[in-house]
Amino acid sequence: MSWAPPLRGRPGMKAVVTVGVLVTTLWNLRPFLNPSEVSREASKHTQLLVLVWEWPSKQVPNISGDICGELYGIAGCQLTMERQLLGQADVVVFPQSRLQAGRDMLPKERPPEQNWVWVCLESPSNTKGLSRWKQTFNWVMTYRRDSDIFIPYGKLVANRSATVNIPAKTNLVSWVISNYHRTQERAAVYKNLSRHLHVNIYGRASKRPLCKDCLLPTTSKSKFYLAFENSIHQDYITEKLWRNSLMAGTVPIVLGPPRANYEQFIPADSFIHVNDFASLAELASFLQTVNASRYRQFFSWQRSYSVKLYSDWAERLCTICTAYPSLPRGHLYPDLESWFSS
Repeated sequence: MSWAPPLRGRPGMKAVVTVGVLVTTLWNLRPFLNPSEVSREASKHTQLLVLVWEWPSKQVPNISGDICGELYGIAGCQLTMERQLLGQADVVVFPQSRLQAGRDMLPKERPPEQNWVWVCLESPSNTKGLSRWKQTFNWVMTYRRDSDIFIPYGKLVANRSATVNIPAKTNLVSWVISNYHRTQERAAVYKNLSRHLHVNIYGRASKRPLCKDCLLPTTSKSKFYLAFENSIHQDYITEKLWRNSLMAGTVPIVLGPPRANYEQFIPADSFIHVNDFASLAELASFLQTVNASRYRQFFSWQRSYSVKLYSDWAERLCTICTAYPSLPRGHLYPDLESWFSS
């Protein structure tokens, strides 16, 4: 029969158990002992903090409070422009329009797991200085559908009106143009088209500027509108189509990417593409002779859709939080210029 020493460690085991119970109790009492600290920890995990390094437009709105939730129904998303919060931010936004001064404008370091977003609504033709941004940005936010965060100028949203509203027309074609350059393709197309029909021109370039509230009432009086983009690029379809034409209740004559690209945004029978015709003379002839029934067909889209225009930068930036869970982690664009010009 073997012999074993008595268990002298038993009192120590009781002490360990007692301490363990005490620690567990204190942990469960944390909300009552230091509620503010717990609140900060909880908010860190439920709130996504988006630091806007500089506001994309000249007019900076008041973004304090829960504007993403209150105005756009996007919960758990906080926008800020307080740079002292850089170390806490999950995402930092850098608009291209504010990056012209170069890399000195960017933070010297970025915290681990923080993601930087490059934002641009201009076309590659009108965007300079991208060669310096190599291995800098994690995500891109542009009008292109292949962006990490897609921000179109507008879109069609489903509605149930089942009605067609065509404003009264007093002229055939109009065009609002502010920046006119003879080297642009749209200038050449307009010049040749105007040989065959009259175009009512407005905007700074024609010395007939329109006030903000005058634009839609003016273009709505025309049967057709020249929705000519300043440069031709994939998905570059701007407010010239969405606001000046479709929202105004006139038929857009588009000059931009190919027809197939437009049809990814709007119905095929809702617009006229300059390239639909063998010549501008044929286009002019069609515009001058189209009958009422054919003209009304251009507005069939109104039975199922209405135009949503994106012009509020706060709304655009709040969508970062919606996209965030599905965005790639640990990715850097090796050459931003190459991607954007592709």
